[in-house]
Amino acid sequence: MADQPSEKDDAKQTEATNNAVPASLSVLTQYIKDLSFESPGAPQSLRARDKAPSININVNVNANPLGGTDYDVLLTLSAKAEAESSVLFNVELVYGGVFRIQGFPQEHMLPLLFIECPRLLFPFARQIIADATRNGGFPPLMIDPIDFARMFQQRLAEEEARRKVQVS
Repeated sequence: MADQPSEKDDAKQTEATNNAVPASLSVLTQYIKDLSFESPGAPQSLRARDKAPSININVNVNANPLGGTDYDVLLTLSAKAEAESSVLFNVELVYGGVFRIQGFPQEHMLPLLFIECPRLLFPFARQIIADATRNGGFPPLMIDPIDFARMFQQRLAEEEARRKVQVS
């Protein structure tokens, strides 16, 4: 006689399906954790220039569990503008979001935390940076969209390379 699922097995499967939480990603809150704007050469640094300043932008993402299904994701954006070897402005923002993530398989958690969550936070952080630079007397700094998936892949590759060096 072939193995056939019993009614008891069918009941367990139905119960598991009914108890499964549908996959969801919710933003519970967003907040500015830290915001700094410096214009050390003002007002001289605000004068018109013949060429655009060089602007160096750095981006970082961190995630921390808060307990249960809640996570705190921090997006750090910093930008430093320089012209003729002097700093025009330096702006740094740590923008956070508390996310509730339910019903996703464990292997999807890191991509959710390091790609999807910062992707949701970025437009708000970008606007805060633009407003800060404009309020500082400069044209608003509109940061180009960020490929968080590529950043995540680079981070994984760096960690893998670090592990290989430690093992050697």
